[in-house]
Amino acid sequence: MMWFFEYAPIAMFVLLLVLLFLGIPIAFSLGAVGVFFALIMWGIDSTALLPSAVWGVMNNFTLIAIPLFILMSVLLEKTNIISEVFDSVYKWSGGFRGGLAIAAIIVGAIIGSISGVVAAGVIGLGLIALPQMMKYKYNENLSLGSIMGGGTLGQIIPPNLNMVVYGAITGVSVSSLFAGGLSAGFLLIFFFIVYILIQAYRKKDAAPALAKEDRASFKEKVTSLKSITLPIILIIIVIGSIFTGVATPTEGAAVGVLGTVLIGFGTKRLNWNKTQEAIKESTKMTGMVGWILIGAATFSAVFSGVGGNQLVSDLAQAAPGGRWGVLVFSLLFIILLGMFLETMALIMLAAPIITPIIVEAGFDPLWWAVLFMVVLQMAFLTPPFGFAIFYLKSAVGDKVAINKIYRATLPFIAIQLLVAITLIIFPILAVWLPNLLNN
Repeated sequence: MMWFFEYAPIAMFVLLLVLLFLGIPIAFSLGAVGVFFALIMWGIDSTALLPSAVWGVMNNFTLIAIPLFILMSVLLEKTNIISEVFDSVYKWSGGFRGGLAIAAIIVGAIIGSISGVVAAGVIGLGLIALPQMMKYKYNENLSLGSIMGGGTLGQIIPPNLNMVVYGAITGVSVSSLFAGGLSAGFLLIFFFIVYILIQAYRKKDAAPALAKEDRASFKEKVTSLKSITLPIILIIIVIGSIFTGVATPTEGAAVGVLGTVLIGFGTKRLNWNKTQEAIKESTKMTGMVGWILIGAATFSAVFSGVGGNQLVSDLAQAAPGGRWGVLVFSLLFIILLGMFLETMALIMLAAPIITPIIVEAGFDPLWWAVLFMVVLQMAFLTPPFGFAIFYLKSAVGDKVAINKIYRATLPFIAIQLLVAITLIIFPILAVWLPNLLNN
């Protein structure tokens, strides 16, 4: 039995991957593996301890922000904000080479700040932006890649559900992590746009500017801003109140929901039926998040009990290169998990294991949290289970083969990796805004 106990952490991950490949939802795969190994290792009585592990995670005030941010995002979606935001940015940028792809990046960032949900960004852009780029004969790889790159900015641009979970699990200030995520998000946007411009001007036909007759007049451009002014002001108020410490993330989320309802009914974009639909949809999404947290908490408790945390720590400490070897090992560990796991489950599994190792190695926990989020964004694009790939596929249907979508992710994965390396070389880029706000 001792040999089984020694290899139990590895066996847990192997069984988890098998269940995922069989198509079993991540939440139930995590929970099932945890319960199964608890029964094998310690018998039926041990399962009585698992609810306490789950309760320790779920009984966290910070996590109340999750259903509120989800409700806010769904309400904004019901008001057709996404299509109007793209229309506005599209009118202002369409006259430049690569303008539509740049619009996808900018709108993805705005959608990320509005919803904090990657699926909303990728699917929304896939339905709205991709047809426009196909119409003007944009390079297919550039079109698909910019949509997934822009759509996944919801992972790093606050307010962000994953940041709330990470802060609740590790104790890192959520408001500081929001600020760090914003500075890292601007860096990603800059790198994405530079890449698009290089491609647009290196290959004349890769991303042509709109024909003069198709460009919006100045009056149309100004008019297009009116429809998105109130939602943008709302986001600034929500994020600003959290950054400045006026409100906690939970309180900021509540203000966001109230503001969204007032804007929706005030502009007659929202009615009682749409509100009911939004409440039902957000309840389903919250339930899904809750089950992921429960499954991950169960898996993590058993994984720690069989020595998994210690095994990972020993491997990190054995990595050559001292503290930098520990950092590289930790990043590779997250990237590997990101190829297979949903991001929230990945946070629940990896953050409690890796974060103490990184802090013990002498790295700033806030800087690491921001870097963690940047690397986590890569998980949405990395095969075989990059969720952004399947979100986009669900939006485009049979119009685009999935192998083309896979291929389109590669340059944007490389850019995300480049940004991660930049943050390692220049850590101030990740923490300057939190430090500025805290002083």
